[in-house]
Amino acid sequence: MTDSRRAPIIAGNWKMHKTIQESVDFINQLGPSLTSEHPAVYLAVPFTAIFPAAEAAHPFSIIVGAQNMNSVAEGAFTGEIAGKMIKEAGAQFVILGHSERRRLFNETSQIVNQKVQRALKDGLDIILCVGETAEERDAGKTEEVLKEQIEMSLQDVVQEQFAHIILAYEPIWAIGTSQTASPEVATKMHAHAREVILAKWGEEVSTHLRILYGGSVKVENANELMSQPDIDGLLVGGASLSVASFRKIIEYQNFNSGVST
Repeated sequence: MTDSRRAPIIAGNWKMHKTIQESVDFINQLGPSLTSEHPAVYLAVPFTAIFPAAEAAHPFSIIVGAQNMNSVAEGAFTGEIAGKMIKEAGAQFVILGHSERRRLFNETSQIVNQKVQRALKDGLDIILCVGETAEERDAGKTEEVLKEQIEMSLQDVVQEQFAHIILAYEPIWAIGTSQTASPEVATKMHAHAREVILAKWGEEVSTHLRILYGGSVKVENANELMSQPDIDGLLVGGASLSVASFRKIIEYQNFNSGVST
């Protein structure tokens, strides 16, 4: 079970889904049902929806963020967006290093590290994603890959800055598929990630860093995943697009114990 020193998080990543109106409607439907007893709820929305979503979320316990940003403050980068822009629009956090960015847009851990440094300078919290491909898993390289991604993506980050960082383990082979890492495998990888953090940044950081699991998270597996040691929350993709399914994941304990909510 999640360490009591680490408050759980349920984060939704909408990717390239939802218009402004759809985003506001979603938040207005979800928000009133949230209480202080629920995990912290994060929503990574499209750039166009950040400002209205943040405005809609203001009365509720919902933290709105972005899905990506550029590594520099400003410049001649057509189509890109800066951290200070999403911050001003109302984003409190940004997802960096998602496998779709690494795989489809060729973002290396060095590029991710530049974005991490920029996000910290711009006052944004970070959900940093790491994870292995099916080929790397089958070759027995998962732990090696996670170590490299964590250490390179967080290079030159100092202990005090970890108050603004959340780690997310997302096995690439599980994203957007029907496959999910078994709870035992997931918690083993989370424990390994925490060991990497411990070795490089010390016990205080390792103890308090929240590590989320992502990869085909759905209503049916949320409670089992959240019951595992070292899993401090969930990063939810497709199942976060529906208010009904996302609410059930947020209420994973009650839903999966058969309690009506």
